[in-house]
Amino acid sequence: MTRITELLVRNIIFGVEDSLVSTMGLLAGVAVSGVSRSTIIVTGAILIFVEGFSMGAGSLLTEHSVAEFQGKEARVTKRDVLGGAIMLASYFFAGFIPLLPYVFLSVQAAFWVSIACSLLALFLLGIGGALVFRTRAIGHGLEMLLVGGGALAIGVAVGRVVHGFV
Repeated sequence: MTRITELLVRNIIFGVEDSLVSTMGLLAGVAVSGVSRSTIIVTGAILIFVEGFSMGAGSLLTEHSVAEFQGKEARVTKRDVLGGAIMLASYFFAGFIPLLPYVFLSVQAAFWVSIACSLLALFLLGIGGALVFRTRAIGHGLEMLLVGGGALAIGVAVGRVVHGFV
């Protein structure tokens, strides 16, 4: 696998995983706090846009800093920009997996559909990444699923606790 291919796959996996986990956890927490459907959708959309940009910029800056530290390149390269663009796009598009159920369904139904779709996508992402890197497919799928489940539990717990105070 070339360095460019590895960079692209790494940014896709990281972007999709972070987007699914963050967006699902946030939306589940906001949904259990009892806010309106429109508030959930606006909150999710803001997260996807802001975090997508942040993750893309972070990838670009990290790749450039590593190259500069290693004495390879003092300026931003096409490789750095490509990595950042892939991170932004993968975060952006994956974020709509947990958000779209709230657009089309009632909050109660969307809550469960969003969680199911997000956890399934995480499991499949783990398997896909493992197949690309030729490692344990089911094991990596389950790891991604558990990470997502943890974020879900945190989001729901915080949503319920904070809702109890406001």
